[in-house]
Amino acid sequence: MNVSRKKTKEMLIGPIAKNPPQQLTLSRAIVDGVDTLSLESMLLLSADLKWTQHVNAISAKASSRLYFLKQLKRTGAQMSDLLHFYTAIVHPQCGIQV
Repeated sequence: MNVSRKKTKEMLIGPIAKNPPQQLTLSRAIVDGVDTLSLESMLLLSADLKWTQHVNAISAKASSRLYFLKQLKRTGAQMSDLLHFYTAIVHPQCGIQV
Protein backbone atom coordinates (compact mmCIF):
# COMPACT_ATOMS: atom_id res chain seq x y z
CA MET A 1 0.00 0.00 0.00
CA ASN A 2 1.30 3.42 -0.93
CA VAL A 3 0.77 6.16 1.64
CA SER A 4 0.91 9.80 0.60
CA ARG A 5 3.13 11.87 2.89
CA LYS A 6 1.33 15.07 1.92
CA LYS A 7 -2.10 13.69 2.82
CA THR A 8 -1.10 11.89 6.02
CA LYS A 9 -1.67 13.77 9.28
CA GLU A 10 -1.27 12.81 12.94
CA MET A 11 -3.74 13.79 15.66
CA LEU A 12 -3.19 12.83 19.27
CA ILE A 13 -6.37 12.25 21.26
CA GLY A 14 -6.71 11.73 24.99
CA PRO A 15 -4.06 11.60 27.72
CA ILE A 16 -1.26 10.84 25.27
CA ALA A 17 -1.62 14.39 23.90
CA LYS A 18 -0.30 15.81 27.18
CA ASN A 19 2.89 13.76 26.99
CA PRO A 20 3.36 13.02 23.27
CA PRO A 21 5.78 10.37 21.98
CA GLN A 22 8.46 11.22 19.46
CA GLN A 23 7.26 12.58 16.14
CA LEU A 24 5.87 10.12 13.64
CA THR A 25 7.92 9.68 10.46
CA LEU A 26 6.99 8.22 7.12
CA SER A 27 9.69 7.53 4.54
CA ARG A 28 12.11 9.61 6.62
CA ALA A 29 9.78 12.62 6.59
CA ILE A 30 8.03 13.94 9.69
CA VAL A 31 4.23 13.61 9.59
CA ASP A 32 2.42 16.87 10.38
CA GLY A 33 0.52 16.98 13.64
CA VAL A 34 -2.94 18.61 13.62
CA ASP A 35 -5.54 19.62 16.22
CA THR A 36 -8.48 19.45 13.80
CA LEU A 37 -9.10 17.05 10.94
CA SER A 38 -11.75 17.06 8.21
CA LEU A 39 -13.03 13.59 7.37
CA GLU A 40 -14.50 13.28 3.87
CA SER A 41 -15.55 16.96 4.14
CA MET A 42 -18.50 15.79 6.21
CA LEU A 43 -17.15 15.73 9.74
CA LEU A 44 -14.77 18.10 11.44
CA LEU A 45 -12.99 16.12 14.15
CA SER A 46 -11.07 17.97 16.84
CA ALA A 47 -8.50 16.57 19.24
CA ASP A 48 -10.66 17.50 22.25
CA LEU A 49 -13.54 15.44 20.73
CA LYS A 50 -16.00 18.32 21.12
CA TRP A 51 -18.61 19.26 18.51
CA THR A 52 -18.02 23.03 18.66
CA GLN A 53 -15.87 23.41 15.53
CA HIS A 54 -18.03 21.01 13.51
CA VAL A 55 -21.27 22.77 14.50
CA ASN A 56 -19.73 26.18 13.72
CA ALA A 57 -18.64 25.00 10.27
CA ILE A 58 -22.06 23.53 9.45
CA SER A 59 -23.79 26.69 10.74
CA ALA A 60 -21.61 28.89 8.53
CA LYS A 61 -22.41 26.74 5.49
CA ALA A 62 -26.12 26.82 6.24
CA SER A 63 -26.12 30.56 6.80
CA SER A 64 -24.35 31.22 3.50
CA ARG A 65 -26.68 29.01 1.48
CA LEU A 66 -29.83 30.28 3.18
CA TYR A 67 -28.75 33.87 2.52
CA PHE A 68 -28.40 33.06 -1.17
CA LEU A 69 -31.87 31.46 -1.09
CA LYS A 70 -33.22 34.68 0.43
CA GLN A 71 -31.58 36.70 -2.36
CA LEU A 72 -33.16 34.43 -4.97
CA LYS A 73 -36.56 35.01 -3.39
CA ARG A 74 -36.03 38.79 -3.53
CA THR A 75 -35.37 38.60 -7.28
CA GLY A 76 -38.82 37.11 -7.75
CA ALA A 77 -37.78 33.53 -8.44
CA GLN A 78 -40.68 31.10 -8.58
CA MET A 79 -41.43 28.92 -5.57
CA SER A 80 -40.60 25.77 -7.56
CA ASP A 81 -37.14 27.20 -8.35
CA LEU A 82 -36.57 28.10 -4.70
CA LEU A 83 -37.60 24.62 -3.62
CA HIS A 84 -35.29 23.09 -6.23
CA PHE A 85 -32.37 25.22 -4.98
CA TYR A 86 -33.12 24.23 -1.39
CA THR A 87 -33.35 20.49 -2.10
CA ALA A 88 -30.27 20.51 -4.36
CA ILE A 89 -27.93 22.87 -2.48
CA VAL A 90 -29.01 23.63 1.09
CA HIS A 91 -30.40 20.33 2.32
CA PRO A 92 -27.62 17.89 1.27
CA GLN A 93 -24.74 20.15 2.32
CA CYS A 94 -26.09 21.26 5.67
CA GLY A 95 -28.50 18.55 6.67
CA ILE A 96 -31.23 21.09 7.44
CA GLN A 97 -34.74 19.71 7.35
CA VAL A 98 -38.07 21.48 7.30
